[in-house]
Amino acid sequence: MSSRPWQLLTQPGAIGAVTGLSDSGNPFLRPAFLSALETSGAVGTGTAWQPAHLLFTQERRPAALLPLYLKYDSRGEYVFDHAWANAYLRHGLSYYPKLVTAIPFTPVPGPRLLLAPGASPQEWIPHVLEAVKEQVLQAGASGWHGLFVGDDWLAPGKQSGMVCRDGCRFHWTNPGYRDFADFLDTLTSKKRKDIRRERRRLEEQGVSYRTITGHEIGQADWRFFYDCYERTYLEHGQQPYLRPAFFHALADSMPASLSLVIAEDREGPMASALFLHSATTLYGRYWGSMRRADGLHFEVCYYQGMEICLRMGLTDFDPGTQGEHKLLRGFAPVVTRSLHWLGEPAFQAAIGRFADEERREVGNYIRAAAAALPYREASATSNRERGQKE
Repeated sequence: MSSRPWQLLTQPGAIGAVTGLSDSGNPFLRPAFLSALETSGAVGTGTAWQPAHLLFTQERRPAALLPLYLKYDSRGEYVFDHAWANAYLRHGLSYYPKLVTAIPFTPVPGPRLLLAPGASPQEWIPHVLEAVKEQVLQAGASGWHGLFVGDDWLAPGKQSGMVCRDGCRFHWTNPGYRDFADFLDTLTSKKRKDIRRERRRLEEQGVSYRTITGHEIGQADWRFFYDCYERTYLEHGQQPYLRPAFFHALADSMPASLSLVIAEDREGPMASALFLHSATTLYGRYWGSMRRADGLHFEVCYYQGMEICLRMGLTDFDPGTQGEHKLLRGFAPVVTRSLHWLGEPAFQAAIGRFADEERREVGNYIRAAAAALPYREASATSNRERGQKE
């Protein structure tokens, strides 16, 4: 049994009313962001994400908060476990529901625990893991999955019998470039010319870009952005995960964390991308276009994001999941980690063996990808070392 008292927050938006906890610095862990998902209907009633957040108290005051969801499928997680679900099914067992600690539809590594001022993750994470296991039993879930967790979860997770699973994504680092040309100077001659050619082709077509931040983003901008975002999903035969009310809630509750890029040509607006940021990191999250042009996605989602980092003095750019095409534009491979605990001991042992083998494959892939970075030798060495360390 957990040695710290806790309660479940299951009502839509209840997490947004929790006060007295420190800002982790990550925009996606803010109660305002998580509450916006719930009050807009992206998670909660009628969806596969049912809020069951753990709120720990000390002396009747909030002390720690863990985002937690009872999940009935694996969509919107980006750490793929469909093979595990199929294995349960073949053995006549139910994999769903499961408990997941993650930011819904947001595969961004970072902290996963909000704490009272002065409290440390090292103190609280072991107690949280005890409570998670207890809640798995109470909810009749197959297990718990902590997705894209920070490194501070790894040691207590191992001590608690969790399996650690490695993944890979691509980040761009700004060591203090003066401008975009300064970044280009670190690349090989061929890649430098390729990127300049990509950007020049769009300029010759009359494409330009507006970056709007915070309260400067008007209603017409939001409508155009959502039209682009929705169209991208519909083109792939899916309904969008997020609704206009979610983005309006972000605009009201955390505008200082938002930057919207709109691409325009002679006919008017044609594409857009919404970024969030912390004090150090830019996060590329939502993109869509109404009209196409060669290289437009790379420009709006990557090069304009780099430009934002350079203007704001941000040191890291996380552009989103997937994409060896990011590698060729200077984004280095880095390790991501998730923790997993299944209530069936035989299956827990099996995923442990799977994760060990997968970890070796991920490590080999990261080393090979880092060796293919388009930096000149000195810069390439530093990015290879960064990818291997992370």
